[in-house]
Amino acid sequence: MGKLVEPHGGKGLTCCLLEGAELESEKKKAASLKQIQISPREEGDLIMMGIGGFSPLTGFMGRDDWKGVCDNFLLSDGTFWPIPVTLSADKSDADSISLGQEIALISSQSGELIATMKVTEKYAMTEKDKMYECEKTFMGEGTKTAEDFWKIAKDDHPGVQMVMKQKDVNLAGPVKVLSEAEYPTKYKGVYLRPAETRKIFEERGWATVAALQLRNPMHRSHEYLAKIAAEVCDGVFIHSLVGNLKPGDIPAEVRVRCIDVLVKKYFVPEHILQGGYPLDMRYAGPREALLHATFRQNYGANRMIIGRDHAGVGDFYGMFEAQTIFEKIPRPTAPGKALLCEPLKIDWTFYCMKCDGMASLRTCPHGKADRVILSGTMLRKGLSEGAPIADHFGREEVLDILREYYGGLTEKVQIKTHAAATGAMK
Repeated sequence: MGKLVEPHGGKGLTCCLLEGAELESEKKKAASLKQIQISPREEGDLIMMGIGGFSPLTGFMGRDDWKGVCDNFLLSDGTFWPIPVTLSADKSDADSISLGQEIALISSQSGELIATMKVTEKYAMTEKDKMYECEKTFMGEGTKTAEDFWKIAKDDHPGVQMVMKQKDVNLAGPVKVLSEAEYPTKYKGVYLRPAETRKIFEERGWATVAALQLRNPMHRSHEYLAKIAAEVCDGVFIHSLVGNLKPGDIPAEVRVRCIDVLVKKYFVPEHILQGGYPLDMRYAGPREALLHATFRQNYGANRMIIGRDHAGVGDFYGMFEAQTIFEKIPRPTAPGKALLCEPLKIDWTFYCMKCDGMASLRTCPHGKADRVILSGTMLRKGLSEGAPIADHFGREEVLDILREYYGGLTEKVQIKTHAAATGAMK
């Protein structure tokens, strides 16, 4: 693997994607197998297992792994893992499947055959179990007690809603992935497998690589974060989510155009690589920050840029809880089992009129009135309402793309703001 960080788990890239004659043979066999419909989130998880993005996972988690991850951030073999990766099925379907039986996993979005799976375990997920997973995965410092959390989570947290809508039985077992869905064609040149990014990094001679997670269009704060990382690392991997988001978020193809124009006009290309990955957002805040670092390690990054409210939603998480969680996770001593991708922690960033440039709470001594608070939520809200965008919020080339997108919508998008987005700052 050269000078790059090793893939997570100590087993190299564990890729479950079949190709060539093996793929064709498995597709023929799948035609006679019992079919189970899978959710968009499960489809994205499968593709990541297929391409090695979820190394060392090679299948959906059994109950011991699920509970170990919820309770202690650890798989049953002692490997660090931050978020459950599970597959649910209706009880009637689960009852008809025998242990050891192979099944075909079909996309609920496209009807395409995505994978086959050998079912090695079935375990019930009661409402109590689902609530337990939600409290462990999604409850942050923004809600002090479970009672407070549930007062708002079922209505306001998309990740919680996703888990609570899961079916009644989880199926576990190894998978063989047969398709990467639309990603290789729809996002050609952007959708990259971990083996591909590692090859590019090595060809460029990069040893220290920082990953920048994006789910919003790239505004000036994102640009600043990437440039800070470029100063201290060999290169920056701008890695945006091209899977599903919540209603009101901007589609991936629009966000990719925004990144393209920024990279071409405002970055040194030798130190930047843009890529996309096929997951759905879970909006798990601190836990999702850990997941982002885990699979970025598989892509070859040894640093994960973590700024304000990383992967958050609403006011569920403390503004820098996604940074401090890295100090609280277990550090297994067995080879390959610990997370090796470390956080690159950056304070709240903004444009300061008096500083006449981008700054952070660590570098700017001026007051709130002098600062342009940069928030993807506020940007989307302003654009959706046709409101003027504050100077220095985003590059004009990016804003032109976003205005074109919002101008083409036939229905107005409702954007809910929260304390972080409206500029609450110490």
